Amino acid sequence: MKVNVFFAICFLGAFGAVAQSEKRVLTFQEAIRTALKNSVQLNQQKNNLQLNQTQKISSIASIGPNVSVNTSASVFDGNSFNQNAGVVVNGVRDNISGALNANINLFSGFSRINLIKQANNQLEAQANFVNRTSQDIISTVSNQYLQVMLDVELVKISKENFEVLVKQLEQTKEQVIVGARSVVDEYNQDALAKGAELRYVQAQITLNNDKALLSQTLLIDAFEEFEVETPSWDTNVLGSERLNPEELAAQAKQHRGDYLRAVKAEDAQRFAMRASRGLLMPSLGAFFNYGSAYNFQRNEPDSISINSSRTSVVVDPSQPSGYGLQTTTTATTVANEKQRSFADQYKTDNVYKQYGLQLSIPIFSGLQNRAALAQQKTLYENSQLTRKNVEFQIRNDVFRAYHNYEGAKKAFVVALDQLKAAEMAFSLETERYNLGVTNFVDFVNANRLFVQAQTDKAQAEYRLLFQKVAIGYSIGTLRPEDLE
Repeated sequence: MKVNVFFAICFLGAFGAVAQSEKRVLTFQEAIRTALKNSVQLNQQKNNLQLNQTQKISSIASIGPNVSVNTSASVFDGNSFNQNAGVVVNGVRDNISGALNANINLFSGFSRINLIKQANNQLEAQANFVNRTSQDIISTVSNQYLQVMLDVELVKISKENFEVLVKQLEQTKEQVIVGARSVVDEYNQDALAKGAELRYVQAQITLNNDKALLSQTLLIDAFEEFEVETPSWDTNVLGSERLNPEELAAQAKQHRGDYLRAVKAEDAQRFAMRASRGLLMPSLGAFFNYGSAYNFQRNEPDSISINSSRTSVVVDPSQPSGYGLQTTTTATTVANEKQRSFADQYKTDNVYKQYGLQLSIPIFSGLQNRAALAQQKTLYENSQLTRKNVEFQIRNDVFRAYHNYEGAKKAFVVALDQLKAAEMAFSLETERYNLGVTNFVDFVNANRLFVQAQTDKAQAEYRLLFQKVAIGYSIGTLRPEDLE
């Protein structure tokens, strides 16, 4: 029985080791690529970009003619006008008609040209918005990924501190047994170890929550266990980089997708306002219609009759020879026994053509055209305000990112010095505490300062890494390949 239990334990241990070894390692670049691929917001904006491309093509094609083919087939039962006979007939008549219609706008106050320019600027604005949305995703994933990295480091720090305090507790218990320390010291050390264990558990909870948040952003299964890999970024290189805020602000106006989008949106509204102004001007168009028809009167030899006339000469005997001649013409209607074919009617007899020009001069339409112009003008003025607001916003973003980056560099240097001092102090205080030279309060304070210094150093390091990402995001040059 003991042997079976031993093998079961070995099997479970081996299975756990295999499961642990197969845990997925999520690299920073893989997280960025996954987010850009799965992002709902980015894919929606890409779909909108395709729509804008279609609208641009449609606006260009609108300057060409509109061509349509119309056909109809109907049955008239009762009084109807037979165009072949030119009379009103009573009965059942079949009718088939078809027409080719074409019209083209020759002039409409340049509204078509302005609509094309509007659609082109809207397309460019959406392309810039897609670019900015991708940078939003990169910035968000970078923040969340670095937060998970920081959580892993904090879990490691809390675990190491817990293990150190547990060893210290075991040593204190042995000293209590031999009488070198009092029982109070054992209880104090036990409470300190339990506090470290609590912080260790809380750090794990925070790590799991931040992992779940990252999984949601990447749209991957939250139940899929993964570990994060630290990017090969050199903090010393980051700390030595010198930046000029004015140059960064100038670059932002050239690269920021939201600013470029606002500029193109302003241009699009300007052309939309000009297009609506064309509604107040006369419009000229040309048209051409070509069609034919077929008629058939049921229960009749043909849908038309043939008129025939006969002339006769009558001689009056009371008159001299050569005189008294009377001419009489008799008209008769003879039914056409030969049915005219569909081809004769549709291709020859009933064909018609219509073409010409149409001029439309707006005089009064309830001030609707003026209201449309006023609306477009308001939208244009609002787009100007939006562009100005974004311009001030990017300068503020660059200013804040620059100073946060400079502050993060200084904080990282200070955190390194703090860690060195706290580590040395804790090492000496631990040695003094084991020798009984110092009290428990001083030992606890040294331990607290050392753990806090470790935490501050980890936070300062990852804050410096993220502020570098924030610089690229603020000036609009953030790309996945720049973060390798």
